[in-house]
Amino acid sequence: MSDAPVLIVGAGPVGLTGAVLLARHGVPSVVLEARPERVQAGSRAICVQRDVLDVLERAGVGRAVADAGVTWYSGRIFHGEREVVAQTLPEPQPGLFPPFVNTPQNVVERLLEAVVDAEPLIDLRYGSQVVSLAQDDDGVVLGLAGGGSVAGTHCIAADGSRSTVRALLGLPFEGMSFDDRFLITDLRTKLDQPEPERRFWFDPPFNPGRQVLLHPQPDSVWRIDWQVPRDFDLAAETADGRLDARIRAVVGDADYDLLWASSYTFHQRRVPTMHVDRVLLAGDAAHLMSPFGARGMNSGLADVENAAWKLAATRQGWAGPALLPTYDAERGAAAEENLRVTATTMRFLVPADDAQRAHRLATLTAARTDDSAKAAIDSGKFSEPFWYLDSPLTTPAPADALAAFPRGANEPRPPLPGVLCPDVPLPGAARLRDLFGLRFSVLAAAGVAVPPVEATVVRVPDEVATALDLAHDQVAVVRPDGYLAAVVGAEEVGPAVARAAGF
Repeated sequence: MSDAPVLIVGAGPVGLTGAVLLARHGVPSVVLEARPERVQAGSRAICVQRDVLDVLERAGVGRAVADAGVTWYSGRIFHGEREVVAQTLPEPQPGLFPPFVNTPQNVVERLLEAVVDAEPLIDLRYGSQVVSLAQDDDGVVLGLAGGGSVAGTHCIAADGSRSTVRALLGLPFEGMSFDDRFLITDLRTKLDQPEPERRFWFDPPFNPGRQVLLHPQPDSVWRIDWQVPRDFDLAAETADGRLDARIRAVVGDADYDLLWASSYTFHQRRVPTMHVDRVLLAGDAAHLMSPFGARGMNSGLADVENAAWKLAATRQGWAGPALLPTYDAERGAAAEENLRVTATTMRFLVPADDAQRAHRLATLTAARTDDSAKAAIDSGKFSEPFWYLDSPLTTPAPADALAAFPRGANEPRPPLPGVLCPDVPLPGAARLRDLFGLRFSVLAAAGVAVPPVEATVVRVPDEVATALDLAHDQVAVVRPDGYLAAVVGAEEVGPAVARAAGF
């Protein structure tokens, strides 16, 4: 079945990205989407993290996604009407992606689908509802509503929070749901913001006792999220003018067009395993989390990149028997970390009891004068790549370096094995990550003798070796997804590459 496709269920950003990444490896896919056509109201996910832009760039759309969005470097947090925190993110070096870009999910999907339509290795089929799943040692067969089936070597389930594939596998979706509701709107209006920025209010006079979040989008569109009462009724508020009053409290007298409004309850859930024989679950099919911190779509795209190179290696014979099972080991750990971080955020945003409410009020009050209290305010810890320090594919760093590794959210990470390789500008408007190939890369300074190895040797200038903390005789092994698998002496590179490939 070596010429058979990988089956991808779901044509959202995760499924489409997976199909394109597989095609880059020469692997065909069939993408099955239950909807008869692509229709998406509203922005949904909007915030794309820098390293996920690199994932999208490997899928051919990263720069286009960045150019289509709004780049922002600052954020402000208010308690009532008083500003308590001002945040500024560092601007990137020339040629590198910014920390975050606000590009609506529907724009990301449109750009990806243009690439899919031009790729002969991808067969995208709308109106294809999966109703059955069977797998054995030879592959996977998916039955379709109305009759017929499609067969492949493996399956990626990217069919969202109500995943049919997850249900067919009999996997529980363990976790909890929040009782509090949130109203999400897209408005086109002119606001007085000299520079794009994220604004977050705790207990503002225009939503007392609750929160409001404001994010810029392209084309003068603004995303406004309100925490609302549990009995909130969007239709009733729209009909009697309360929704307009709610919006006016934020935008003032400015004219506006309401493009989309919806209310949600947020969830914290995950499957017990993301890998069942020949089926890999990715994105919302595998895990759900609060959107504060933008860890939803970003983590889903990281899932599917991890899946794509491991499936390609498995099909093409350059993977060891231990490689594919590490999908769950790595991305399951990432899901756990994201759920832990977002659960902490939600305890601050939506206190569950009087003690938590008192703690939040004390923190917000103290933040007016106390920098440590400012740091304790949690309006969402921004999405960042997970680190695979404990992965079986990673050749561990020395014990003292691991002991000193910073493990808090959004702390700078030193270039240890298991961390995403830092990006570095190179002469001629290139950058280091552009040099990585479809298989393993070995980064070595000009004078380092590298023995024959199943990888592409990339000679790097001294400034790159310095950025990677390479000693004079060391090399860095980089995985196809850009993660550092090892930093070792050149004579040890063969075993390090073999380990990273699952042998």
